[in-house]
Amino acid sequence: MRFLERPNFDFIGARKKGYVVSAVLVGIGLISIIIRGFQLGIDFKGGTEIVARFQDPINIGEVRKSLGSEGLKGQIKEYGSAREVIITTDFSGELNELQSTIERVLKRDFPNNPSEVIKVDAVGPSIAGDLQWSAISALIGALAMILLYVGIRFEFKFATAGVIAIFHDVLVVAGLFSLLGGVFDAMPLEVDQSIIAAFLTIVGYSITDTVVVYDRIRENLKIRKSEPYEKIFNDSLNETLSRTIITSGTTLLTALVLFIFAGQTIRGFAFAIVAGILIGTYSSVFIAAPIVLDWQLKTGGKFKLRG
Repeated sequence: MRFLERPNFDFIGARKKGYVVSAVLVGIGLISIIIRGFQLGIDFKGGTEIVARFQDPINIGEVRKSLGSEGLKGQIKEYGSAREVIITTDFSGELNELQSTIERVLKRDFPNNPSEVIKVDAVGPSIAGDLQWSAISALIGALAMILLYVGIRFEFKFATAGVIAIFHDVLVVAGLFSLLGGVFDAMPLEVDQSIIAAFLTIVGYSITDTVVVYDRIRENLKIRKSEPYEKIFNDSLNETLSRTIITSGTTLLTALVLFIFAGQTIRGFAFAIVAGILIGTYSSVFIAAPIVLDWQLKTGGKFKLRG
């Protein structure tokens, strides 16, 4: 028995409501990005990360209080296990001096729980600036290649609508990172290179789901030439709904398991993937296809589809 064998939802009739929902989500996200900005990791702002490992599980709050008494400001969170902590700071002096200070403070305040520094990473401001530009270039390059690919495979309207849907997905997820960044200790949502990788993953997932919908629309447009475009588009969305839900649902379950059980170091990545799957699935139905339809209804004429 097929899942949702003959769905008949009026997606096209509800597309204006979808536009409103998307406009609100993107608007809130953009306002937050402008006002609050992002919680940047040391990849993009520069700074130092030090990982310390204790013999026994340690209370993060006590470590934060202990280092704060020495004037060390930054984020302190669990790293992989309850025995390890990662200390992120804007400190820009001598690394040996910073490491010695941390080792001295931890030894003094936690004499019954020996610790050692096992990792030290530092990123200078110039390197951080280069990494920011590289991340932006990667996103722009991905969008340009998708525009070219979909334009060749279908036509310009489909390609443009697909890229608009991708922009929508990335902006909504980026808005969530801006709104929630630094709010929860268990999920700091810092923007670093791993989050850029998550954004690129969202881009790939979103266009894959959109292309499946586009393929069905193209097939129906060739077969049902005398029917109204609204009916063809709506039927195509319903025909691909079962595949969309099953594919998105199984991928979402995997990402949710990673989000729930993973440590803090990759929880931000998992959160981006979970949000991206949900938003990407939504945009394929309520943004990408409806924009093509409205564009065609406004300009008139016939589709000149390839393939």
